[in-house]
Amino acid sequence: MEPAQPAGPEAVETVPPAVDLVLGASACCLACVFTNPLEVVKTRLQLQGELQARGTYPRPYRGLMASVAAVARADGLRGLQKGLAAGLLYQGLMNGVRFYCYGLAGQAGLTQQPGGIVVAGAVAGALGAFVGSPAYLGPPTLSPQSVLGALETIWRQQGLLGLWRGGGGAVPRVMVGSAAQLATFASAKAWVQEQQWLPEDSWLVALAGGMISSVAVAAVMTPFDVVSTRLYNQPVDGAGRGQLYGGLADCLVKICQQEGPLALYKGLGPAYLRLGPHTILSMLFWDELRKLARRGAQHQGT
Repeated sequence: MEPAQPAGPEAVETVPPAVDLVLGASACCLACVFTNPLEVVKTRLQLQGELQARGTYPRPYRGLMASVAAVARADGLRGLQKGLAAGLLYQGLMNGVRFYCYGLAGQAGLTQQPGGIVVAGAVAGALGAFVGSPAYLGPPTLSPQSVLGALETIWRQQGLLGLWRGGGGAVPRVMVGSAAQLATFASAKAWVQEQQWLPEDSWLVALAGGMISSVAVAAVMTPFDVVSTRLYNQPVDGAGRGQLYGGLADCLVKICQQEGPLALYKGLGPAYLRLGPHTILSMLFWDELRKLARRGAQHQGT
């Protein structure tokens, strides 16, 4: 077997950023279809007992399977796909911008520098989260209204800035998650290739890289995920200002003071079962689609 080629940065250079935009958005939207029910359950768990001491509130949602059953009883099976349209819009916008910016960084050679993948992933994630932030209002709050109609309502009632309510939690959340995802995926994939356990071009290499990456993503994203969920779902006044939290730092402090630090990992099980498969599937689809794009470009060049 020939020595494995390094994974990661150099692959970005052979795929135009505009192609990465389409491939990244498509891969993550496809993954979203499979993982949206877990997003619904995770959101219910993270909002349960908001700003209440542990043991002082009812817990209709207890664990993954019991929570799935509770949602199905309350809202029917369709309730498990609440917010799918908004979720697809968010995934398409956020990841399209994210992978496009990451592609630009690779094209400029940044991802080949020490720590470059982490920096590029973080910046790309922040920009993607900012662009996609209005759509993130959708999954927990907009269904069954049409997504665009609901966003128009928010804009009319709260102004343009109302569409970015909660963005202060979403941007750091995606920034750290994107940095962890892209850096660990590239490193894990390269490590698996170096071990020569699998054929170099096998999709199983990307699958293994995605599985390792998913653990890191869930570990760093869950606290920010809890904060982001709280910020987006808090009641607002007539000016669109949150009535419970003044921003990211205020939300973190209040959660730790009133619910305890472990509350930042509320819904960790469903969070991993959502973030894990979503990371694995999206990175697998993205890697395989990019592989096809590179082969197509090489074929045209011969």
